[in-house]
Amino acid sequence: MRGIMIQGTASDVGKSLITTGLCRLFVQEGVKVTPYKSQNMSNNSYVTVDGKEIGRAQGIQAEAAQTEATAWMNPILLKPRSDVQSEVVLFGKREETLSGRDYREKFYRKGLEAIQSSLDYLEKEFDMVVIEGAGSPAEINLNDRELVNMKVAELADVPVILVADIERGGVFANIIGTLELLTPEERRRVQGLIINKFRGDIGLFQDGVKWLEEKTSIPVLGVLPYIENHQIDGEDSLSIKSQFYMKREKPIDIVVLSLSYISNYSDIEPFLYEEDVSVRFVKEASDFGRPDAVIIPGTKSTIHDLREINDSGLQEQLYNFVEHGGFMVGICGGFQMMGLEIIDQSGSDTGNKGERVKGISFIPARTYFFEEKETIRVKGHYHTNTKLNGNESIEGYEIHLGKTVIIGEEAPFLKLEDGRNEGYYSLDGKIIGTYVHHLFHNDEWRNTWLNEIRKWKHQPIKDVVYTRELKEDRYDRLAFQMKSHLNWEKIKDITYGWDREK
Repeated sequence: MRGIMIQGTASDVGKSLITTGLCRLFVQEGVKVTPYKSQNMSNNSYVTVDGKEIGRAQGIQAEAAQTEATAWMNPILLKPRSDVQSEVVLFGKREETLSGRDYREKFYRKGLEAIQSSLDYLEKEFDMVVIEGAGSPAEINLNDRELVNMKVAELADVPVILVADIERGGVFANIIGTLELLTPEERRRVQGLIINKFRGDIGLFQDGVKWLEEKTSIPVLGVLPYIENHQIDGEDSLSIKSQFYMKREKPIDIVVLSLSYISNYSDIEPFLYEEDVSVRFVKEASDFGRPDAVIIPGTKSTIHDLREINDSGLQEQLYNFVEHGGFMVGICGGFQMMGLEIIDQSGSDTGNKGERVKGISFIPARTYFFEEKETIRVKGHYHTNTKLNGNESIEGYEIHLGKTVIIGEEAPFLKLEDGRNEGYYSLDGKIIGTYVHHLFHNDEWRNTWLNEIRKWKHQPIKDVVYTRELKEDRYDRLAFQMKSHLNWEKIKDITYGWDREK
């Protein structure tokens, strides 16, 4: 297999972003390239065209590689449901829920087989694979059964570039310590180093580059600056929260409830492009303030997070907010919470069959949890019930275990192409519930919704911001920024010149 693997000295050093940029750089060279991550742990997922669920990062990297995302690019996805358990998604389909210990003991062999088969498939279909690792390759307590770093590099037989985050501090110790903890065979695979997230004058780090190269005999392939507001979806909620943190105090104030098991937070990402909108992630009632709109996002553990909302005092804040005419949208788990009651019929949410929990009660509906997960891309239009103007279509995807049933007269939000009525839309349009993730990625709809808030606040209405047209530019801009700070020719030499017999 022809490829390169990006590993890091720790989590959140920038592996996902660098992998995305490298995918676009290879595309610009005319190479048929694919991203790959053997095992991802994230509740931020991406649904492929055939209804499979993979890590969001690999979906974004496939877009940068100008290829259709498939489950082969991320055969194993772990979706945390508690501090000790994760749902295992294998080749895009829900497999089972396991503890960390059970996963290591029972799933390892099956995981290896999945990784090998996916690598074999990608080798046949693509000229190049850019592989992303996870965490650090020097996790000594886990390395005997790891499925994400050096074992994957061995199976694919590709060289490794090690990335370190200088913003964290201790960059020299992180690199030297990681290399020292690798076996001689693993260390041989490390063919280059990248220093990431540098702030200030990069020229001042040249002595550091020289020291690293002399100490390790490994070339430093580049010192990448901290890229502000790159607006490319991150793998975890911290990345998107940090981007919104730099965009505070705007005329339109949106609060997103910061749930413990929040999922698919990329639903919120398009608001970064709205110049008069700020987004705050709120977990405590004391931070709620006086927002114009509230979004209750998806969650991997609806009942757990609903109880946290109640215990934190946020539920009372939500009642006051709605009573004073605020706008509210619940997506997936948020939609379920807004109903009258949630019944865990199969125990798939709490583990307790038949458990019943009172909802926030903004929507006349009951949600029932079943074993079978719904994972599908959807397309539709505003339901005639909504009296919304415009014929633009709404596209997105559903990922959920529950089924929500409206009680009494139905008031759907959307009419889907398969004939289903979907979601809930209040008479005044201020309360909306839907299972459709990426609702706000529909530029015309987002503009319609925001303009209603603007009119309510006596703010000037605005034209549509077409974010879809900006995506390709974002990937090209990232590639340009990275290439200007990398030894790109050396990276290609390492990739194409890797001696498998050495």
